[in-house]
Amino acid sequence: MPKFENILITGGAGYCGSVLTPQLLDMGYKVTVFDIMYYGYDQLPVDNPNLTIVKGDIRDTAKLSEAMQGIDAVVNLACISNDASFELDEGLSTTVNLDAFEPMVVAAKTAGVKRFVYASSSSVYGVSDSPDVTEDHPLVPLTLYNKYKGMCEPLLKKHTDENFVGVIFRPATVCGYSPRQRLDLSVNILTNHAITNHKIRVFGGSQLRPNLHVQDYADLVKTLLEAPDEKVADETFNCGFQNLSIMDIAKVVKSVVEAELPEIGDISIDTEPTDDIRSYHINSDKIKRVLGFAPKHTIEDAVRDLVKAFKAEKLPNSFEDDNYYNVRTMKKIGAK
Repeated sequence: MPKFENILITGGAGYCGSVLTPQLLDMGYKVTVFDIMYYGYDQLPVDNPNLTIVKGDIRDTAKLSEAMQGIDAVVNLACISNDASFELDEGLSTTVNLDAFEPMVVAAKTAGVKRFVYASSSSVYGVSDSPDVTEDHPLVPLTLYNKYKGMCEPLLKKHTDENFVGVIFRPATVCGYSPRQRLDLSVNILTNHAITNHKIRVFGGSQLRPNLHVQDYADLVKTLLEAPDEKVADETFNCGFQNLSIMDIAKVVKSVVEAELPEIGDISIDTEPTDDIRSYHINSDKIKRVLGFAPKHTIEDAVRDLVKAFKAEKLPNSFEDDNYYNVRTMKKIGAK
């Protein structure tokens, strides 16, 4: 039997949530997805009787409180996601990623929720020359996105106690195929260019970026839901797999796509300068030591999964369709 019966996932219809949600249902959980549905919800198993879908904004604390009644554990994935999203109205990002967070935590605790799992980000480390960035490394945010992610962490800990257990994870940049695909994340961007344009554009190239396959992300959340209280209470866990430079990722993408789609022929790699200097090498030893969790899926696996999805025509109009791109979608719908 699962540790908790009823799980609420904010942002459960998003890139990671749409992989996680059906898997939690398969494990026997009853799942409520609370999501603003910028990208719709066709990607969810809507016919599953154990799935409840609530279209809602996490800034609407009253509606969120109502949805949390009878919930045992909350997984908070909802946010205006990725650094580039802050090209948008700053107020949107501030109200969603920072202002709404503490009221959500208080609402969860008041509703009797027993565990709160918070998705922070490994981008909170900004630029670091440290060969191994562990969880106690200072947070050096370069954008409002990673600044707010870091600022929310102590707001959760402020409210935790033995009946309300909070745990924070800092995932690396996620990659791979999802029913709600994003093509605005580094591995996925490079793969789309390789398959569709037969050439890869690399901005910069020397920046180190840790990566995490979307399936490992889902497995990580399951681990944090099932672990004993004493192992996760008030803990923060890094989770990434391969720490590669953007150029090395491009070379991986090139070799996998050329092998899987030989008809494309040689894929060139062009480099261009960039202002995006985020570079860090995260250490994920703690989560392995404490919870025995280690990612299993490589960047090669992520690229192969994407190739398979392209071959199956699951990703049509991969450059034109705004739905694959968070910022473009939010600009199109005038998100406020």
